[in-house]
Amino acid sequence: MDLAYICEWEKRPKSNHCPSIPLVCAWSCRNLIAFTTDLKNEEEKDLTHMIHMIDTEHPWDVYSINSRHVEMITCLEWDQSGSRLLSADADGHIKCWSMTDHLANSWESTVGCSVEGDPIVALSWLHNGVKLALHVEKSGVSNFGEKFSRVKFSPSLTLFGGKPMEGWIAVTISGLVTVSLLKPNGQVLTSTESLCRLRCRVALADIAFTGGGNIVVATSDGSNASPVQFYKVCVSVVNEKCKIDTEILPSLFMRCTTDPARKDKYPAITHLKFFARDMSEQILLCASNQNNSIVEYWSLRKEGLPVNNIFQKLSPTVGDKPPMILKWRILSATNDLDRVSAVALPKLPISLTNTDLKVASDTKFFPGLGLALAFHDGSVHIIHRLTLQTMAVSYGSQRPVDEQAIKRQRTSGPSVHFKAVQMSWTSLALVGIDSHGKLSMLRISPSMGHVLDMNMSLRHLLFLLEYCMVTGYDWWDILLHVQPGMVQNLVEKLHEEYMRQNAALQQVLSTRIIAMKASLCKLSSATMARVCDYHAKLFLIAISCTLKSLLRPPVLNTPDKSPGDRLTEICSKITDVDIDKVMINLKTEEFVLEMTTLQSLQQLIQWVGDFVLYLLASLPNQGSGPVRPGHSFLRDGVSLSMLRELMVMIRIWGLLKPSCLPIYTATSDTQDSMSLLFRLLTKLWLCCRDENHPSEPDDALIDECCLLPSQLLIPNIGWLPANDSIISKLQNKQPLRLQFGKPPGLTGHTALLQFDAFARAPGQPKIDHLRRLHLGAYPTEECKSCTRCGCVTMLKSPNKATAVKQWEQRWIKNCLCGGLWRKMPLSYS
Repeated sequence: MDLAYICEWEKRPKSNHCPSIPLVCAWSCRNLIAFTTDLKNEEEKDLTHMIHMIDTEHPWDVYSINSRHVEMITCLEWDQSGSRLLSADADGHIKCWSMTDHLANSWESTVGCSVEGDPIVALSWLHNGVKLALHVEKSGVSNFGEKFSRVKFSPSLTLFGGKPMEGWIAVTISGLVTVSLLKPNGQVLTSTESLCRLRCRVALADIAFTGGGNIVVATSDGSNASPVQFYKVCVSVVNEKCKIDTEILPSLFMRCTTDPARKDKYPAITHLKFFARDMSEQILLCASNQNNSIVEYWSLRKEGLPVNNIFQKLSPTVGDKPPMILKWRILSATNDLDRVSAVALPKLPISLTNTDLKVASDTKFFPGLGLALAFHDGSVHIIHRLTLQTMAVSYGSQRPVDEQAIKRQRTSGPSVHFKAVQMSWTSLALVGIDSHGKLSMLRISPSMGHVLDMNMSLRHLLFLLEYCMVTGYDWWDILLHVQPGMVQNLVEKLHEEYMRQNAALQQVLSTRIIAMKASLCKLSSATMARVCDYHAKLFLIAISCTLKSLLRPPVLNTPDKSPGDRLTEICSKITDVDIDKVMINLKTEEFVLEMTTLQSLQQLIQWVGDFVLYLLASLPNQGSGPVRPGHSFLRDGVSLSMLRELMVMIRIWGLLKPSCLPIYTATSDTQDSMSLLFRLLTKLWLCCRDENHPSEPDDALIDECCLLPSQLLIPNIGWLPANDSIISKLQNKQPLRLQFGKPPGLTGHTALLQFDAFARAPGQPKIDHLRRLHLGAYPTEECKSCTRCGCVTMLKSPNKATAVKQWEQRWIKNCLCGGLWRKMPLSYS
């Protein structure tokens, strides 16, 4: 476990950020981190409770929200999609924050509720019924369905037809449970009920869900002499009102309380957490004194109740099937530890069939099997979730070199330590907020601190990449561990595993795996040209789907195949190099569109024409020297076939409205540029249409492509935007020191230097990468950029045509690569 980067606040003379007490943070599945600080104003002597949002790839680009919470913020909670955030305070107010215009750095509070004057101690979204189990022992199996299985799990509440109802549940310090339900019409139904008849103080609480749709709440009054109480909460809607029913479950006393040697040693319970939101039968407890802590791992089990022989004789069936009761059993406990300041549990839903702690040797060091403990001495320990044994230790940015330094640090006064820690969704990274409000990002080794061979480490990374591909979660934290030498191997193995899936699943994951390959190839200078190809392929697939979706059959009784499917079938059967002969076999009435629609698509059509021309013109140069952008397309029969289909469509549309055709600068006025390009493209496609037996382009084709620069002006393809990501700068294992609100002025990694060769340099004219519009050297329109690939597009659409709206809907929420959007300043360069 090592430090990746540190991001801290600029020191200000009159107002600065100071940590709030208690300080909280939350990490979403989209790798957005939310955390709290208090903005202190020395003149007015008051505190503003702030919520800060950062993307892990651009930690300096912080978006700070004045939460307008009157009291300190006690809870933050992301929803399953990572697009909404709940915040709760010590005055009983709960607010729901959502993105404005799908921008990761623009948030607004839309709805909320309150339990006036009653501090919130636990908060959670209601469960949506989606649960995926990871079978680590089957990581070598090829079928994704066996590695990641859907677990039968009921939502907390359902609408008509079984659709999960959205909402949240909270527990207050006075022992109340409040549930708010979000109705489809935007209304909020809120109900509050006592956890039990005899209300008592709740200092700590946590919330989990059962497979049957019930909710389990664990509470403690903070004293180790009192039991940890558990309650079952059932939520229902009766007559348009929210109803809450509660029931007491078996409670427990911590083992250290019943141990005579430790009875009074740990007077307070300081941390209480279920292992996961959907694991209500396993809980982690931590008791502490002024200097030390102890951690215990408990599990709820069904056990047979012994029955007296007298009752067995009266009812013989009782002896065969004794009554079952639920009972908490301790599974493991630590020895005396330093005082724990924060706890972070893994979010990976690993299916553990060997609950008796007998874990397979090749999976016992898997990342999701470790949890993090932060201590008051500034250290962080990764301990095994089953045995609670320490597996890795980190001292952050300032690690003591010997025991004497550690002792001096303890005796000199309170040290800087993490007050809040959170694990990423693949458990490969840990974020910590210390007592000065500084954010630290730490890597967690895929081998959990143990020495594993390269193949096993690659296997772990590959398994987690597949998990992100299936779930749609962001995989930035996995890239933290990928070295340049691993990229080629990972990309090849990822492609092999993808090709072993059934055709339906491949179609669903087709764009996601391309985006994943692009992000991996950015990490190595040897594969940088592939990044351009992968992003071009994403763009090509999106254009093809959009243009084909505009085609409509001329009659209502639609045949079995859509016009787009028929176009694909005919173009694959007819191998004629003459574009007009291919057109004869199509029903041209299916391609009739309005003139305004065709004109609005001209920029996309122009890109297709320019791209085909560039590929063919670069064919003679691809065999020599370094790999250039476009190289993989020349061996990709599927992409070349897609380009042929688009060329045929464009040719037909050109008969309806010639102004929508791509514009070429030719040396001869009589030359039919589209026919020439289609002929060469078809010849190239015939060489690689058979993936199993591809052939090399013949000399005649290469000679014709060599003549293209003398016949047509070859366009300059603006491959990639300028990239300011941080992931490539972290590969040398040297931690970076960053500052909130100030972009880093760092020298680039070798891969980044080659990456910039394919990007537009600052000061050059900018383009809208998705609309293919020129914005000028210094754009005046508001723009947004992708947090992953850096793709730039205008925030507001300049065209109101229906076809353009249909195109923009494909990337209104996320970039084509899956990254989130962030708003850019007007004067970006």
